[in-house]
Amino acid sequence: MERALRHLSEADCQVLARLRSAGEAWIVGGWVREAVAGDRADDLDIATSLHPAEVKELFPRSLMVGEKYGTVIVRLDEGSASEPIWEVTTLRSEGNYGDGRRPDEVEFGNNIEDDLARRDFTINAMAIDAKGSLIDPYSGVADLQVGILRSVGDASERLGEDGLRIMRAFRFLDSESGMRQMDPGLRAAVSENSEMLDMVSRERIGAEMERILSGGSLRSILSQMSGDGVLERVLPGIGTTTEPAFGGNCIINLALLCSAEADDGGALAEKLRASLVLAKEPLRAISFLHDRRGASLSVEIGSLRRFRAALPETWQELFMSYSEGLGRDVGEFRGAWASLESLKAGNSPLVDGKMLMEATGLGPGQRMGRLKGWLHRMQVERDLSSSDDVLSLLEELDWVDSEHEEWPALSWP
Repeated sequence: MERALRHLSEADCQVLARLRSAGEAWIVGGWVREAVAGDRADDLDIATSLHPAEVKELFPRSLMVGEKYGTVIVRLDEGSASEPIWEVTTLRSEGNYGDGRRPDEVEFGNNIEDDLARRDFTINAMAIDAKGSLIDPYSGVADLQVGILRSVGDASERLGEDGLRIMRAFRFLDSESGMRQMDPGLRAAVSENSEMLDMVSRERIGAEMERILSGGSLRSILSQMSGDGVLERVLPGIGTTTEPAFGGNCIINLALLCSAEADDGGALAEKLRASLVLAKEPLRAISFLHDRRGASLSVEIGSLRRFRAALPETWQELFMSYSEGLGRDVGEFRGAWASLESLKAGNSPLVDGKMLMEATGLGPGQRMGRLKGWLHRMQVERDLSSSDDVLSLLEELDWVDSEHEEWPALSWP
């Protein structure tokens, strides 16, 4: 551990030293797991013998966000825009979990082994003491070395205490060295206790799902979630498939996972909002992608110009990566898109409402608005560079007698 401890920042050491000046403190959680695995973690979680009020005395700027459960968010004396924080939790032992998420009552303790005994998996039940020695009562190091995810104690009991641990189990299957395997007892407990997810907030499930969708070995992990009956609880009523080629973007991966859904993009977005409590922008992107699963990959220059002008650049990239994930050949499309020259007049319309009223005699209203959109579309398709060129299109468009509801606007496809 001595080598790993060299990666502690000066601020990390300051927090640990101040805690140890009044009590005991251990490094716990993901930092220890990653250090043992030879990786480097940024967030440092700390367990301490001090009670929350005592921690607050040492660090007056602490945030008492989880004081009831012994957790304090520690901040140092001087604030800054990007100041680091530390999650410091009092040693504890817990009683029953009546709501399947949080303990009914928390009893603070002073024994690190008792604290580690309440944790979820062996690879997370390790600590580093003040001397730099590793405390590993449940053979977490050995499980890391062989790539096994195993519960601390009885698996059904651990998952029955907190349903979110089911999601965490699948998240921890992913590692830098490849996919871990669940211990048979843990996997059986996951299937047997999958209903515990119904007691967990959808927001918490969504946060864990985002982490899972951002990791590697995704197809294997999602396939196991499906086989264990977890995926249908996470995404109820949504058609899913684990066949696509998943990548590193969690939004694209979620869209690919849900690409078997029969409903349109808007309906899918509503289901995902209810299931995972996603933000508005990711839902809009997923809706857009879902409705364009079979969109034409035409390299006709007018279509390509509309693709670039009508869509945000991020959505253009999302669409191409999404299409690749679905197994579509986008090589020619991507090459033509990359070589496309910028529009002479940019993306904005050259003809405004006043100019169009003078040229057509139309008054404000839907008909003029739709005509303006039609002209804008043709301006982009033909890469026109002056308002006179755009207005000359009126001579070839049937805008006088046709129904304006049918006039196309700038869009793609």
